[in-house]
Amino acid sequence: MRMLRLACMAALAAALCGPARAATDIMWWHAMSGQLGRELEAIAADFNSRQSDFRVVPVYKGSYTETVTAAIFAFRSNAQPAIVQVNEIATATMMAAKGAIYPVHALMRERGGAFDPSAYLPAITGYYTDVDGNMLSFPFNASTPILYYNKALFKKAGLDPAVAPRTWPEVEDAARKLREAGAACGFTTHWPSWVNVENFLAWHDLSIATRKNGFAGLDAMLTIAVPALEHHVGKLAEWQKGKLFDYSGRGTSAEPRFYDGDCGIFLGSSAARADIVAKAKFDVGYGMLPYWPHVSGAPQNTIIGGATLWVLMGRPTAEYEGVARFFTYLSRPEVQAAWHQKTGYLPITRAAYDLSRSQGFYDRNPGTAISIEQITFKPPTDNSKGLRLGSFVLIRAAIEDELEAAFAGKVSAREALERATRTGNELLRQFERASR
Repeated sequence: MRMLRLACMAALAAALCGPARAATDIMWWHAMSGQLGRELEAIAADFNSRQSDFRVVPVYKGSYTETVTAAIFAFRSNAQPAIVQVNEIATATMMAAKGAIYPVHALMRERGGAFDPSAYLPAITGYYTDVDGNMLSFPFNASTPILYYNKALFKKAGLDPAVAPRTWPEVEDAARKLREAGAACGFTTHWPSWVNVENFLAWHDLSIATRKNGFAGLDAMLTIAVPALEHHVGKLAEWQKGKLFDYSGRGTSAEPRFYDGDCGIFLGSSAARADIVAKAKFDVGYGMLPYWPHVSGAPQNTIIGGATLWVLMGRPTAEYEGVARFFTYLSRPEVQAAWHQKTGYLPITRAAYDLSRSQGFYDRNPGTAISIEQITFKPPTDNSKGLRLGSFVLIRAAIEDELEAAFAGKVSAREALERATRTGNELLRQFERASR
């Protein structure tokens, strides 16, 4: 009899309460594969496990370009995700998409999410704010290029495995000795324009464009055809002949040449650390980007790469409430610190950096603070704050077309930079006309 009464009570409760409400799905399109993709998915899973109202669903959509292109086409058919990860050089393009984006500062204010832009490192917030200082997208993964080196190959070449080369002449000397010791190449880089043009110019306190690198207006003009960069590209082309430098392609195609042991030095994203540590069979050393000592003002500070999370309009209200809660979760120091420590991305908040330091992470992992030291090496100038140029994905491709021609000996460094400037300025004018 007692069991019958309990069964009836349970049935009555179910009838009164109704079925349990299903969690609201929030689609998050992203561009992270490999170890980085697994860490991203772990973040979403942790958020989902902490509450039952919302379920963030990460969906890998390919490269940054492929991801943002997919989101644009999806928006046209009203099938866009709530969140899309967009790389930093597409910021101007996203800002021009009026009516398509839900600015993060407005989202967090209107949906009650805890959000303090001042908590983020200035080198990051400056990249993603409007002229009034309002955050347009949510900082997620920020990186900067650093120098990695193979300590075993350094030792074999008679180089000090405890000391990274600091200047480009020192890199040349190290690369020559590595080649003489049997290395397939002295050094290589990935993201050729990001490392060898954009960050090169910022690190040497030289502009990439007029109008404060585009932050002050759409009428900016490229300024990359300068003697310092011409000298640098010319040296890369010269070194290419003897494999002191060996061009390894665009994007991240160079990374395996380092962790597989082909090249003794690699200049690449601080966020490559996750895959490098996981795959390298040797001790890895770290250093700052090299600089040319004859350039006045160098070194200055490097600029960030990576991406932010943009919120797209046209989704149900409930999803935006979930996005605000998710961004609040992402802002927690322990979440940001863990992401930084596991991936090599910058600790984008001061609290995350302080927590990592208090946990002894930098003491246990020498070299992991180099990315932070680089972007904060000196207070940023108009030349080293970053860049905000329309159609920069296309401009970067044009620059890399010309770098490849120079490395192959088809054109001089000067001609390569002048041709890239002409093509880039044509793209800037097209973007300016389309945005008016």
